[in-house]
Formats: sequence, structure tokens, C-alpha cells
Amino acid sequence: MIVIVNRLHAQPIRLSPIQTVYARPPFVLSHGSGSWVYTVPSPSSTTASHDQERKYLDFTSGIAVNALGHADPEFARVMGEQAATLSHTSNVFWNEWAGSLAELIVETTKREGGLGLSKNSGQGQGAKIFFTSSGTEANEGAFKFIRKIGKEVWSQKTLGQAWTPPSSTSSSTDTAQPCPKYRIACFENAFHGRSLGALSATPNPKYQQPFAPLVPGFDVGELNDFEGLEKLIGEDTCGVIVEPIQGEGGLAVANVEWLRAVRKRCDEVGAVLIFDEIQCGLYRSGTLWAHSSYPTDCQPDIVTMAKPLANGYPIGAIMMRDHLAPHIAVGSHGTTFGGSPLATRLGHHVFSRLSRPEFVSHVRDAASHLHSRLSSLPALFPTLLHASVRGRGLLTGLGFKDAADPGTLVKMMRERGVLVLTAGKDAVRIVPSLVVKREELDMACDVLESCLVELQKAKVETE
Repeated sequence: MIVIVNRLHAQPIRLSPIQTVYARPPFVLSHGSGSWVYTVPSPSSTTASHDQERKYLDFTSGIAVNALGHADPEFARVMGEQAATLSHTSNVFWNEWAGSLAELIVETTKREGGLGLSKNSGQGQGAKIFFTSSGTEANEGAFKFIRKIGKEVWSQKTLGQAWTPPSSTSSSTDTAQPCPKYRIACFENAFHGRSLGALSATPNPKYQQPFAPLVPGFDVGELNDFEGLEKLIGEDTCGVIVEPIQGEGGLAVANVEWLRAVRKRCDEVGAVLIFDEIQCGLYRSGTLWAHSSYPTDCQPDIVTMAKPLANGYPIGAIMMRDHLAPHIAVGSHGTTFGGSPLATRLGHHVFSRLSRPEFVSHVRDAASHLHSRLSSLPALFPTLLHASVRGRGLLTGLGFKDAADPGTLVKMMRERGVLVLTAGKDAVRIVPSLVVKREELDMACDVLESCLVELQKAKVETE
């Protein structure tokens, strides 16, 4: 059991009420600034002063959440202003910021690309937003939406009429056909969340097996596999979910031509295509959406988003093309906290700053510099690393030939003052804040390289 210092009373306390579901390192974070975080002094310290703090360069960003870094002054100011005005009302009532944020997201998507929209999108070629409180909830909502849409598409095609739920008084002789169009296709190494529906689309035995049986109706394919698409996506498929860049699953990038084939197959069978951009979206890849620069015939019907949208305040969203919106009527879905005045005011502030041209230029410059530093490492450490840098933009990392090495490297870098993450079975993930400075990138890469030297040396000595 970890003993920490309670900063208010400078007395050791035990964290026994917190359920242990995370393997946390043995320190407690107290505050941050930009790309840095600071620890609470350890109980062995003679005083509780800042002299005993340790600081870390944070290249985890709350798992790709803190786009503006820690303790951003403007973000804190806006939070205080809104909290002092109106923080929560529920969705029984309208609030001014939910509509403003929704409009900002849709109009920026039209301007910068994504969801099949463009600057010339006319009447009926826009999008609608449903706000949630997290990425998992966004994916769960999207699954509900596509199953409802699937029923209505099937009913019109098969029965020539709108779908209606079976009557509770139906007799055993009722000839109404059950709708078979409810299956959802997902892909190996995907990560869509930990709730039961999202988990059913996250085909990792470590995550799934303890909670079986899962939600039925999910089919698993292989990312970038062309040959398997026809079998995977059939007439009974209501939707397909894919991450353009698999953040948690190992930083694999979906091939553009493969996404075009997925889009084409969805159109052939009347399935809805979802892009989960919860980790790779909102400029982390260098563009608004990871798919923004792709041709429109590679683009989705629905985008789910969350992580950086309010810089750490809980928020998520489902954005769907206008032609899908009529299927999701009053009563189709709901949320207590989603779209609150506080969450959407913060989201509006963050999104407005992220979408400024000078900010996007900074992200691209930082990503280019990071890639140039990382790209030299596979040649220097060919026995440790796979040949190429993974991911894109500031969602990037390195693949290791020995699956035990990423965890070891994360620990080594942490001991040297830099925080990074693992990804999938064999990768180290580097996700700094989007305000990261060039010298911070250099520091992290220097530490990474020195750790690789030590790791390689240790392996040679044990041979």
C-alpha cells in the first residue's frame, strides 16, 4: 500500500479507499505547468516544502488529452468565469455554449475537411453533434445510432416501410421478420473504450475475457486487409468502426486506399462508417481530423471525438452527417452531463485556440522535428527497434522487436525524468502536449536515446 503526504495537513495518509485497477508508479502528482508535472514531497522528507519536489517532462499528456498543457492560465480563467455563471443544467434545457461549440466544430470541419464535407457543402450537407462526457460514451452512443439506422435501412429495403418495434402483444403466429442488420465490424488491435459495448469492439483478450459474455454482434477484421472486407462487411452489417491511427493498439496507421475500399463496401451494403478519432483527432495528427486531407471517398459518416476537446475537463461528442440525423429522434438517446454549459464553454475555448493557423503550424513544426529525431533511432539500434517510426504528428512512437522492452524503457525514462507510455504489445508511445517546445522535444529524445543505449548494453551483457 502506498503512503503519500497529504499536502493540506503534511501528514502521511493511506490510499486504501481507492480501488487498485491501475499500476501506478510510486509518486503523487501535485501540480503542473505547460509540459511539466511536479510531485508531492515524499513522506521521508523532513519538510513539505517545494525543495523536495521532483519534476517530470510529461509526454503522456493525460493520454493525449492535455493539448494546451498543464495549468494553462487562459483555460483556468475561462473555467472560473463559467463556473461562477452556470455550470450544469441537464439537457432538459438549452444552454448557449453547446450550440456555439457544435457550430464551431461543424464549420471548421467544412473548412478544413472531414466527414465528407467541404466548403461547398450545400443544404443537407452539414452535420449534427451529440455531446457526451467521454470518448467511451461517444462510441457507445454511435453504436446505438447505427443499430437504429440499420433497422430503418433494412425495413425500408426489405419491407418497404419504416421500422417499428415489435408489439408487446405479438402472438406466436406473428409473421413480422426480425431485423438481421445489427452487426458491427471492428478491427484487431483497436481500442474503443472499457464499457461493455465499446469493449466488445476492442478485441484484446486481456481486456475482454474477464467480462464475457460480451455484447453480441461484433465481427473482427484485420486493419489494412483488403481481401477480408467483403466477408467482414455484409448485408447484415449496420456499421463499421475504425481508428485512422490506432493509438492504444500500437500506432498502426490505416492505409488510405484500404479506407477507400472500406467506404465503398459500406456503401454497397448500406452500412454506416464510423471513424474513432478520440485519440488521433483534433490536430494531434497535424490536421483537424486524421482523415481531413484524405479524398472524400475515404471519409466516414460519423466521427467520435473526446480527449483534448476540453483539455482535461470531461467531454466527448458524436458528429454525424446530416442525412443520418433524422433517424435519431427525440428520445433516441440521452445524457445527464453531456453538453453542459461548463464543458462546452471550455470546449469552445480549447477548440478555438487549437484551430488557429499559427497553432496548427506550431503542431506541424513540432511533429516534424520529433519525427526527424526519432527516425534516426532504428538505424542506430537495429537489434532493438523495428525499421520505421509509427504513428503520425504528435501521436507517434517506436516499435520494439522484444515485447518486454517497451515497459522497461518507460520505467527507465521515468527514472530519468521523462514520462511516456506503452502502446499495444510492442511499442512506446510519445504524446506530448500540443504546446510542447522544441527544446523539450530534444530533451525527451536525448533521454530516449540514452535509455536505448543502456538497454542495448544490458542485453549484450546478458547474452
